[in-house]
Amino acid sequence: MERLTTHSILVHLAVKYEGEWDRIYDAIKRKEHLEPNEVASTNKALKCKTTTLMDPDYPPSLKKIYKPPLVLFYYGDLSLVSEEEKCVSYVGSRDSSTYGNKMAEILAGGIAKEGFTIVSGMARGIDGVATRAALDAGGKAVAVLGTGIDFPYPSSNTDLYKRIKEEGLVLSERPGRYPPSQDKDTFPARNRIIAGLSKLTIVGEANRHSGTLITVGYALDFGKDVACVPYHADEDSACNLLIRDGAPVVCSTMDALDLLGWVKEKGD
Repeated sequence: MERLTTHSILVHLAVKYEGEWDRIYDAIKRKEHLEPNEVASTNKALKCKTTTLMDPDYPPSLKKIYKPPLVLFYYGDLSLVSEEEKCVSYVGSRDSSTYGNKMAEILAGGIAKEGFTIVSGMARGIDGVATRAALDAGGKAVAVLGTGIDFPYPSSNTDLYKRIKEEGLVLSERPGRYPPSQDKDTFPARNRIIAGLSKLTIVGEANRHSGTLITVGYALDFGKDVACVPYHADEDSACNLLIRDGAPVVCSTMDALDLLGWVKEKGD
């Protein structure tokens, strides 16, 4: 008979309940009966790697957030999220402008070049541009999915998904090919992970009704720093509103590095 472990039990429940935090927690609370062989079969069938809240390699920064993921499914280098001081979330509009894309390339690429890891949701627009820029600069990137770990979304970023698996880290609290859900909580739940992993969240571009502001809200709730790229004064810009309310302005890579407490080493 297979031996049950805390890790294997949590993974089995996460697969069974499709990564839904409340359902997994409820199963644990009521001590749901489990068949050891079934638990083992679930774990062996996974193509990806896993870590649980009880494991030593679980990202420390996520232990402090609202509803810390009980299980993370991932491909790539999990150590990239072991230090929140080295992680920067770069997020923004899916319908990004030429200006927003240009700034994402400059800033995310520049930050990554100095050894920081860029974290995003791999969404269309600003997220995807920032992630590519980080990798193109020879740096590292993390994509946090709102879909299952084996479901690249959007499909237009499938090549980027494959690249991040090889050069960075792709993670999700959803198993397998869990599709984009009609449940409005799926992507906001993903956003809490993005905010939780990083010391600093940079908003590259967003309007007043952008879902990016959900990530901003989580970051502020978690006591993290939020900074913004300024936008045209006559445009609908959540960035400008956040700046007006006290968010630091990021106009250059050095602005971001200063916020991160980066110090240029002698000889560089």
